[in-house]
Amino acid sequence: MALIEVNNLVTEFHTRAGVVRALDEVSFSIERGRVLGIVGESGSGKSVTAFSLMNLLDAPGRIASGEIRFQGEDLRQADARRWRQLRGDRIAMVFQDPMMSLNPVVRVGDQLGETIAIHRKLPRAEIARQVADALRRVGIAAPEERMRAWPHEMSGGMRQRVAIANAIINQPDLVIADEPTTALDVTIQAQILYEMKKLAREGGTALMWITHDISLIKDLADELCVMYAGRVVERGPAAEVLAHPQHPYTRGLLDSLPHAGQRGKRLYAIPGAAPPLLALPPGCAFAPRCGRAQAACAAPPPVVRAGQREHRCFFPLIPVGEA
Repeated sequence: MALIEVNNLVTEFHTRAGVVRALDEVSFSIERGRVLGIVGESGSGKSVTAFSLMNLLDAPGRIASGEIRFQGEDLRQADARRWRQLRGDRIAMVFQDPMMSLNPVVRVGDQLGETIAIHRKLPRAEIARQVADALRRVGIAAPEERMRAWPHEMSGGMRQRVAIANAIINQPDLVIADEPTTALDVTIQAQILYEMKKLAREGGTALMWITHDISLIKDLADELCVMYAGRVVERGPAAEVLAHPQHPYTRGLLDSLPHAGQRGKRLYAIPGAAPPLLALPPGCAFAPRCGRAQAACAAPPPVVRAGQREHRCFFPLIPVGEA
């Protein structure tokens, strides 16, 4: 049984210019100990997916329809009290900007200690030990000393590591990470990825990792969702999707990566730009940028499923069942 199931999720923003459908019938599930990667360009709906799952949408945003089930519980019916019990304990999120989750006027150790104390009654000494251990796991040296620091005394990368430690400190069932390693150097990034994968494998935590960097996700994710213009256009086991992409957009993302032996050659880029959500083209939103588009693409492509793979495309690169 999946830890979290998302079925046909629709999230809308009602603006003066019209209704923006930021998520359009998004579906996926994550099992315990598994990592789901969500990739796509800016504006594809990745972060809105995370905020919808955490019930952190601000007006005029709202979930219009669909289902979010966590351990069988319908989270769309959860009240504010229930969400206070869940957030930071059973479900945690790492934001792209660490200053969204760190209080600038509270010392780092006190902030992490509060995350524990809100949900568990433990002696001060035990809380301090767990805080130091969490900081150590994300690569912060001399954690006992850093616990006394203020957020402004730390670099951006250091603050992001504190934010990650704050998310994993209670060993939650689900961690949603929204591009959490963007500000980190390659060495620390690798350490964070190792710790997060270890948390999933050994602790049974389900992990949803959001990124625009498809090269980063290949060594981390078990499953992969590729999003474009608010829709999941391809989904399946990460290794299979990356080795044999079926949607032209996925192929374009992979072709955009630099490769050895390309020195002096111009890097490939997908033509054009992602369309504004208020002015989506009819049918397939990717059609204006797609070299395989034909007249049929003026109609919305259906979801085509076979085994663990699925895509939304009339003219896939590899027909389902042949990958």
